[in-house]
Amino acid sequence: ATRDWKYGSKGTSWQLGETLISCIGQGYTLTTPLQLAMMTSIIANGGKKVFPRLTLDDTTNETPQNLNISSRNMRLVHQGMFNVVNAIGGTASRAKFDVKGMRLSGKTGTTQVRRITMKERETGVIKQEDIEWKYRNHALFVGFAPSDNPRYAVCVTVEHGGSGSGTAAPIASKLIKKALELEASENSPLESYKATKGTS
Repeated sequence: ATRDWKYGSKGTSWQLGETLISCIGQGYTLTTPLQLAMMTSIIANGGKKVFPRLTLDDTTNETPQNLNISSRNMRLVHQGMFNVVNAIGGTASRAKFDVKGMRLSGKTGTTQVRRITMKERETGVIKQEDIEWKYRNHALFVGFAPSDNPRYAVCVTVEHGGSGSGTAAPIASKLIKKALELEASENSPLESYKATKGTS
């Protein structure tokens, strides 16, 4: 969202606070799980935009686009996402695993569904488990693995799942862990596919 967009679509001026809440994922910007997975892949690969494919045979837009993002900034984000899962006190510590030295990096998220009134803030915000299911927050987690040589990016969104750390992160962890285990096995689906196609 931009100042011009807001004025054109809402008829009101942009407020400084809207810049701040945009930084934490609130406001007017909407994304799909696929878009979040693609953004995560850009972080994972060091700043190259990749294009999703439905099948391995699809060679459309195979060349990644370099977005010229600061390598220093990328290292900071990589370290932060590694710590979210692997450091003591990380919000996704229950998603931690080690598959032959390969580990997961990621970021939890909680998408607010309902507006919290000033009265509720003053008297005490209602716990998720105490409100009607349709008003509970959505749970979100994005991640990539292996942390030191990424090959997989993932986004898990659980509608009204409550929290990213408690609901979405463990699901993403299981998905990525299984992918790494399959890759490391002799029966890797990718290797089987390559064998049938005669590629390396």
